[in-house]
Amino acid sequence: MYSDELTASARGLKRYVELVADELRMPPAFCVDVDDYRATVYFALEERVPRYPDRDLALLWDEENGWAIGVESGCGEDIIVLAYLGGDIVPAPSLVARFVDDLMHERYPGQLEPPALRRAGTDDDLDERLAAFHRPN
Repeated sequence: MYSDELTASARGLKRYVELVADELRMPPAFCVDVDDYRATVYFALEERVPRYPDRDLALLWDEENGWAIGVESGCGEDIIVLAYLGGDIVPAPSLVARFVDDLMHERYPGQLEPPALRRAGTDDDLDERLAAFHRPN
């Protein structure tokens, strides 16, 4: 999908995540990983959920399942996903913020199973949708 971090879609993904950070009213503490096979985002959240008070919370995005919220499992193991937003691979940043807020207030948003919104490498409009967020200098 992305040949390198200099493509308009990769820069658009970074800008999109910055907009999500703005909606969350948080500093943009995230990591965007872009390669030939798959794009992912890891976004450290400052809050903790009541069910896991001793675990760090993360907002995740990947180009197959979209947004998810998970808790760190510790010792470098995989993140335990609590919920997937589903619906759209690139929802409005305000919807992502509402997803986080709902989980923080134990309203159990989204879905438990990965939504499989698309497959990595699919020839669809994701590149164009992400590139639309890019603001050329």
